[in-house]
Amino acid sequence: MKVPELKTKIILASQSPRRRYLLERAGLRFAVIPSRIDENSVSAATPDDYVYNVAVAKAKDIARLHPESWVIGADTVVVAEGCILGKPASTAQARDMLRRLSGRMHQVLTGYCICRLSGGREFADVVRTDVLFKTLTDAEIEWYIQTGEPFDKAGAYAIQGIGTF
Repeated sequence: MKVPELKTKIILASQSPRRRYLLERAGLRFAVIPSRIDENSVSAATPDDYVYNVAVAKAKDIARLHPESWVIGADTVVVAEGCILGKPASTAQARDMLRRLSGRMHQVLTGYCICRLSGGREFADVVRTDVLFKTLTDAEIEWYIQTGEPFDKAGAYAIQGIGTF
């Protein structure tokens, strides 16, 4: 299969509307070509290693097809008490995650990789942010779940959304 030549030299290897928004706000012109890697197949000893490995895998998956372009891959997870909290698959999982985070400190880890294969350039790292959740009432948790925002979000919340309540 012949890969079409892109006019842009920056590619976001993600469908994330939040990452797209950030790059647009930075004034960058870029294409979006989501990686198709299976994140569940990525192995790692620690949550830091996991987000790092997923970010690198996403970036390199797309960079192989576009070696002249700069490709950005990223992955974010929420870690509470050493356990990764992924995206909730159900209302019950969202409720459990929010209760687990309520009134406690946890970490948000984002792995990123920016690479250009033709130049042999790669920049990758993990950013760790400590987040202290306020204590949530059951009514607040139920209200938030009903907004639909917890779904498709690591840890069942979006700090940049209405989850700032």
